Amino acid sequence: MTGARMTGRAALRTLLDGNQRFTAGVPEHPNQDAARRAETMPTQTPFAVLFGCSDSRLAAEIIFDQGLGDLFVVRTAGHVMGPEVLGSIEYGVSVLGCPLVVVLGHDACGAVAAARGAVEGGATVGGYVRDVIEKVTPSVLTARAAGRTEDADFIAENVRHTVELLLDRSRVLGDAVAAGRAAVVGLSYRLADGSAHLITERGLTEAHE
Repeated sequence: MTGARMTGRAALRTLLDGNQRFTAGVPEHPNQDAARRAETMPTQTPFAVLFGCSDSRLAAEIIFDQGLGDLFVVRTAGHVMGPEVLGSIEYGVSVLGCPLVVVLGHDACGAVAAARGAVEGGATVGGYVRDVIEKVTPSVLTARAAGRTEDADFIAENVRHTVELLLDRSRVLGDAVAAGRAAVVGLSYRLADGSAHLITERGLTEAHE
C-alpha cells in the first residue's frame, strides 16, 4: 500500500506494527530487495514523513521495519527545525502525498540533556551546537514549570513542542491536517527495548479517515 492510498491512521498502524516486529526480534525487512529498488527507481510514494532526532540509534527504517521508498526521512539533532526542515516536510506532504508526519524523539537524548544542563547549571557550548540547545530550551522550561523532573517528561515535552511548532509555522501542513489530507503524531522511542510510544496526535479523528 502506498502513501497516496493510506489514511494517516493506517500509516501509523503500519509503523507501529513494524516496530512491534522489531522489538520482538522478528523483523520482515520488507521492500529491501532488487525488485523494490527497480520499482522505486522512476518515482517514490512514501507513506509517512519521519522527522526524527539524528541520534545514530534511531535509524527509522530499521526500528519501524520498513524499506526502500516507504519513509521520507528528515533528521536533525533534537529534531529541531529551520526553514530547510519545514520545506522538506512540506515537500513530503504536498508533493509526495504522505498522509502522516511523525515527530520521533527518544530517551537519553543528548540535545535535551544539553539544554537541561544549560538551564539548570549554566553549562554552555560553542559553535552551532548552541543553536540546537537554544531551540530545545523552551521544552525544558515548560516541563520544569509544570513540575516535571524525569527524563521521559522532558523528552515528551520536546516532542509535543515540535508537533505544535510544525503546525504553527507551516501553513501547508496545518491546512493539510485541517482538510483531512494528513495527520501529525509525536512518538517517543525507548533505547533499551526498541519500542515507540504515542505522545501526541493531531488529525487522527474518524472524520479524517
